[in-house]
Amino acid sequence: MRAQGPSRSGEPSAIVGHLSALMGSDVTVRLEIEANVPKGVPDDVVRTVSENARTLKFTDHGFEDG
Repeated sequence: MRAQGPSRSGEPSAIVGHLSALMGSDVTVRLEIEANVPKGVPDDVVRTVSENARTLKFTDHGFEDG
């Protein structure tokens, strides 16, 4: 699994808060998750991940066949 940004989890508000406090700032946060699973992702995992993405209101999510 690969994610953009620091590999350690941190408090996003420590960054976003400083930037959004600036007069006239317009801050956007993006998250990209990419996973390479050579044998494929089991249906139950696809279902769970898809449901979680909808719950979190991700605007673009899905699985691609390799």
